[in-house]
This record gives sequence, structure tokens and C-alpha cells, in this order.
Amino acid sequence: MNRLYIVVLFTLFSFLATAQSLPYPKVIIEGQEFYEYEVKPGEGLFSVSRTFSVAIDKILKFNPSAKDGLVNGQKLIIPIATTKGKPVLDQNSFFYHNIERGETVYSLAAMYNTTEEEIYRLNPSAREGITQGSVLMIPQRKVISDVKEKNYRYHTISPKETLYSVSKTYSLTPENIIMANPGLSINTFQIGKTIRIPFFESNESFSTYAGPVVIEKTQHKVKKGETLYSISQQYGVSVDAVEKENPGFTSPLRINSVLIIPVERVDRELVRQDAVNESRANVLLSNRKPSERVDVMQVGLLMPFLEKNEGQSIRIQEYYEGFLLAVEKLKKQGVNLELYVFDIGTETNTKKLESLLTTMEIQNLDLIIGGVSDSQIKLLSDFSIAQNIKYVIPFSSKNTEVLNNGNIFQVNTPQSNLYTKASQVFVNKFNRANIIFVNNKSDNNKDDLMFIMQSDLKKKSIPYKTVALTESLDEGLVHLLDSTKENILIPSSGDIAVLGQVLGTLNSLKQTSPELNVQLFGYPEWQTYEANYLKDYHNHGTYFYSSFYVNKNTPEIEDFKQNFKKWYKKDLQNTYPQYAMLGYDTALYFLTALRRYGRNFEVQMYNLDINTVQFAFHFDRVNNWGGFINTGMYLVNYDTDLRITKSEYSR
Repeated sequence: MNRLYIVVLFTLFSFLATAQSLPYPKVIIEGQEFYEYEVKPGEGLFSVSRTFSVAIDKILKFNPSAKDGLVNGQKLIIPIATTKGKPVLDQNSFFYHNIERGETVYSLAAMYNTTEEEIYRLNPSAREGITQGSVLMIPQRKVISDVKEKNYRYHTISPKETLYSVSKTYSLTPENIIMANPGLSINTFQIGKTIRIPFFESNESFSTYAGPVVIEKTQHKVKKGETLYSISQQYGVSVDAVEKENPGFTSPLRINSVLIIPVERVDRELVRQDAVNESRANVLLSNRKPSERVDVMQVGLLMPFLEKNEGQSIRIQEYYEGFLLAVEKLKKQGVNLELYVFDIGTETNTKKLESLLTTMEIQNLDLIIGGVSDSQIKLLSDFSIAQNIKYVIPFSSKNTEVLNNGNIFQVNTPQSNLYTKASQVFVNKFNRANIIFVNNKSDNNKDDLMFIMQSDLKKKSIPYKTVALTESLDEGLVHLLDSTKENILIPSSGDIAVLGQVLGTLNSLKQTSPELNVQLFGYPEWQTYEANYLKDYHNHGTYFYSSFYVNKNTPEIEDFKQNFKKWYKKDLQNTYPQYAMLGYDTALYFLTALRRYGRNFEVQMYNLDINTVQFAFHFDRVNNWGGFINTGMYLVNYDTDLRITKSEYSR
């Protein structure tokens, strides 16, 4: 009883607090009262909306430039809310998305079942690029699909909204929303985050649940000098609410004309009922899926083993061989496993796969791994949703199924996510260095990464310089170097010819100016040039980032190669990545997860620490309803003492 009493008091207090004035200067513009606010460092639009309990659309209405992101010291005017209920954000035509690191317009279009052009139509400036912290308008989905499981609309969480209030808005239960958003928790139900809403009526409109209030309409006779704003202030309602109740009224108001005023009154009985329901709904956000232990793990490996492309066929075969080495290791540890291996036909023909998915063996699996082409992945993704089976995509980094399927784990990191992780690591490690970007006008294949890195440096007020890659690079570069600092060079291309030219310049500088400390920062493909430039890598303390790396001289790699040769009487193919090691790492990681934590192993994955031989594995959920992508990354350094250090930056 005491616990319920506290909850009710807290709810009542939240309504009283809404009406209290905040400690910011006020100004009246065209009869409406605003707070004047100066943006603090690192503050985004959604954090401002939280501070003032004002919906995003209301802030943008009076500060349109805020849509492209906030900067330190920017001046905003914030409309002072007069309603006692929750801030209303109309999401019937569109909703707002707060851009996070690694997202692109392409990925957002796939995530929200729209097109890039539709997003550009609502956000013309997005054609020039999008940045973390800025806001996009996304067209609301109103198309009904024949597949019931795919009928969703989207909802951006506004200030003061709760799981219970959102469920009331859409006439659903909190359980309905939890089921549609497997990643939803106390940590992810946050202002500015988007959730998926089960949706069955294509033309129905919704209004945000206003809380435990009742509307009592009263009449007001207009007096001399009164305006809609002054009248709305008198009754504690918004101008919009008064206008809605009185269509056709014009300004100035006619004396003695009568207005209908929708006055909100808090219903204490509804407050009590809502408090109980809020508490029950919040418990759902705290609950974790119960672990479903598996006595005998049933795992399916589905690959196009008979693919006509010889190179692809060899790589897939080697992946399978590495996979079996991990299975053998786990069997020795007492793992009870049944592995089902299926050939799914060629990448371009899915008939065999479609037939296989109807068999009892596949429908009873605990985990499926496989698929290479987009068409194969699509079939397996839909199957994993229908059967509620976890699904690992081992190769593709460009497929977008992970954005809308909570059962998917994508091993290969999308380029945009890898870029943002690499930039973050670079800025944290080299923020005191003399940073120089080497631009190559004819081949800037890392332009997207350059843009992200330079944006991140600017945000932290870290200076950098640029120099053009020319035949006389040494002449332009020498004036930019700093003898008192570590100098770090970043070429704008990962091409071997560009790398060779930069290394040649640095070799010359090392002879003429040995006192200078100049290092290189580069790209995953540089590991494929190691045979050409190993000595130069060490000579200049070279760094590169990658989600995979194999140091051939370590005991663990030598052991793996010897074990592989013992089992299969052959050497590993010289590929990047090594497919046998990829198969081994994937099997070791996911089979261990399934063994330790059962079918719902995703809730415990952050506790999983596996010694992989090639890949850095760390899986993050892409949104509240989607699956997981691997965001693990190594920073590899060839130091001047001829050592190679592989540092993991996964968490």
C-alpha cells in the first residue's frame, strides 16, 4: 500500500512540476511567451526537448535551423508549454529520427521501409550529408502489407512519454509494444529513440495520450484588448487548443464574441489507475527474456557448396572446414551438438533453399548460419522470423535485413559503422598529435571516412592540416611537420600505388630529417600489402584499423595452421580474411553463446569473452526492433622495434 501511495504522489508531483517556471530568461514574441536558451557543449535537440518538456516539432517550428544539429552557444527560443498533459508530437504524417553514428540515408530508408528520395524530399539538406545529432523527418509508413507480421508504423519517444502512455495512444497493451521491439528496455526507452508500433489500419490517425486528465469545455466572452494568447494563458491551455475548438475565428477578436475553451482537469482517480498501470508496464522494461537452456544444440549450416564460381566454392569449403575445427574443439569440452549441413544451391537460384525450409529438420533448429546472396539471406531472414530462430549472416556486410529482424547477427561490419568506429578510435588516440591528411584528387576512395574524421576533430576543437598528393609531396609536407610532436599522416586512398608514393616520401624525409617523428594511419586493405612494405611499415610506425587481422608469427596462428593441415592435408588459402579462420571464429563464438546462455543468448552476449583467432567480435543491436551487427575492431601497429601489436577496440 505504501509503495502504491508513493507512486501516486510522484505522478501528481510530475503534473505540478510541469506548471513550474524554469530558471531561464523569458521573452514575448508576437503575443506568445518563450524561454531564451543557449545551447551547451555536446547538447542535442532531444536533450533540449527533455529539459523543457516540449515536443521536437514545437522547438523546430520556431528554430528551423536546429534541424541540422545544434552547436555550442547557439541561441534558441523555446515555447513555454501551458498544457498540463504530455507534450504532443503529431506523428501521423512523419516522425523525427535522431541521427546516430554510422547511420546513412540508405540505411535509414531500409530501416523505415521508405526510399532515399522520400527522405531527401522532406530533408533537402541531407543530400549534402548527415551528421550525428542532427534530426531527420521520416515519412510515416501507412501501407498495409499482406504479411501480418510486417505491419508497423513508427513512433519517436517524446518527453514524459512512458511505455504505458504510448500503448494508450495506439490502443494497444504494453506487451504488444514489447513484442514488436525485442531490444526495448529501461536503457533504450529514451526520449528521441524510435520504436515500432503494430499497425493494422492504413488511414487511422492517432493523438498522443494526454495523461489522466478530463476536458471540460467552458465559454469565455471576449473583453476589450484580449487576444487568443492572453485568453489561453488565463485558462492554462495552448493557443492551438483554443483555435481547434473555435475554427473560423480571426484576429483581432471581436468584443463580446464567445469562445469555447477546452480546460484540462486532472482526474485523481485516473491518476491512481495510471500509476498502477505505469508500474506494471515499467516492470516489463526491466524483465529479461528467460534463458531457454538447450540440452542438445541443433545447429544448421546452410551454404551454396556447389556454387559454380570456383573461387567462391573454395572459400566456402574452407569456411566449412574451419567451422568443423571449432565444432571438434567444443565436442572435446563436452558440448552436445547436432550439426546439420545443407547445400542450398547456387547464389542465383533459390528453389532448393525454398524446398529445404519446409523440412522438419530445419524448422526445429536452435541456430542457423549461412546464406551468401541477398536472395538467400532474405529467405533465411523471413524464415528466422516465422520460426523465431536466431540467424547468423557470415559474409555479407551490405545486406539490410538486420535492420528489421531482431533474430539476426551480422558478422561483417557495414562500411559506415566501421568508419565511425575507426574515427572514434583515431581521435581518442591521436588528439595531441600533429594530424595531416594527404589528399589525392584522382583517387579519394576514402572520402566518406575523411569527412567523418574531420567532423569528429572539429567537434573536439582538434586542429588538423591537409596537403595534396603530388610528385613533390615532400616539399609541401616538410613545412607542415612539427618537430616537437608526433606527426600522423592519413592518405585519402587505400590504394597500393598511393601508399607506395607516401612511403617513398617518408623514406626520403627520414634520411634528410631523422629527428622528425612521422607515422602513418591507414586501412584494412594495407594488410594485403604487407609482403611489399613490411619493412616500411615498421620504419614509420604504421597503424591501420580492421575488423580482422592475422599476425602469422604468433603461436596461436601457427597452431591453427598446423591443426588445419593435420586435418585436411593442405595449407590455408591466401585470402583476406582467412575463410577457415572466419568459420572457426564464428562457430566458436555462437556455439559457445548457445551452450552457455540458451536460445535467448543475446541478453547475455556482453558477458561473452571468446579468444578468436582472426575476427574482433562485439555485437550491438541496431535499433529497438532490429538485430545485431558486429562492431568489433582492431588497431594494428607495426612499431619501430619490429613488433606487431593488435589492440582490440570492441566495447
